[in-house]
Amino acid sequence: MSRYRTAGKYLLLAAIWGTAFMATDVGLADLPAVPFAAVRFDVAAVLLFGAVLASGTDVRPRTRDDYVYVLVGGALMIGVHHAFLFAGQQYVAGGVAAVLLGLIPVVTPALTRLVATDEQFTAATALGVVLGFAGVVVIADPDPSNLGDSALGVGLVLASALAFALAAVLTHSRDPSLPFLATQAWMMAVGAVVLHVAVLALPGQSFAAATWTPSALGAIAYLAAVAGAGGFLLYFVLLDELGPIEMSFIEYVIPVFAALAGWLVLGQEVTATTATGFVFILAGFLAAKFRAIRTELRRFAGETPSRPAD
Repeated sequence: MSRYRTAGKYLLLAAIWGTAFMATDVGLADLPAVPFAAVRFDVAAVLLFGAVLASGTDVRPRTRDDYVYVLVGGALMIGVHHAFLFAGQQYVAGGVAAVLLGLIPVVTPALTRLVATDEQFTAATALGVVLGFAGVVVIADPDPSNLGDSALGVGLVLASALAFALAAVLTHSRDPSLPFLATQAWMMAVGAVVLHVAVLALPGQSFAAATWTPSALGAIAYLAAVAGAGGFLLYFVLLDELGPIEMSFIEYVIPVFAALAGWLVLGQEVTATTATGFVFILAGFLAAKFRAIRTELRRFAGETPSRPAD
């Protein structure tokens, strides 16, 4: 029964984060991309700090790892990642963006090798990266009639995936002493500050250009409270139950819900090009993580992998 509950929570998180792409598309109709992202994390940070204070947990960073984790994670995973993602969704639909973010588990091993010499960059890893980026090329559809907005959108979302993966690599070896809830609150606050700085630095991203319609406010509320605060809390509960390998598969469930929500609510079509790109990216992940996936499947089936001979 507990396994079914875990599967239910897994699908719920995929649905929450999948529909977040649709909510982003709704908000972008009335709000500039970076101010939209900034306000989302303003609200999410306030909600999480309220939860921290209500729970009475420690809120002050104390160790070097606390500060590095919060600053790097907040600046890259929240700030830079969402600035590029929201900007990219001005040019490509949410379902396409969700598929492109499937590159995160593909490129993470390659980035890990750059900063940690004990990590091996194997032929399987290289094949995974090649297949993943082939998927990006397919989705970008680089013909003369499609080299404008679509290619720009794909490039921006790709940059957001790389920023997220780099943040995961740089924070992986850190062991913050802060409770998880406080860590997430600080990361979202740091990310919000980075996004507000980007609003001031980037042309065409002024709050003055925003139109605060009911649909825009509803999108912010959903992204901040449900997909942001609630989604991240559910993610880390599942991460503790399943481990990082099984949780990484969620990047391939989210696009299904993103495409479904975009089709039902916004009338967005899922093209054969996007579906083909998704297959390439999924194949890249399976190639890069083949050994780990095989071990995890054996564990899930109740088998104990035999130890290699000395």
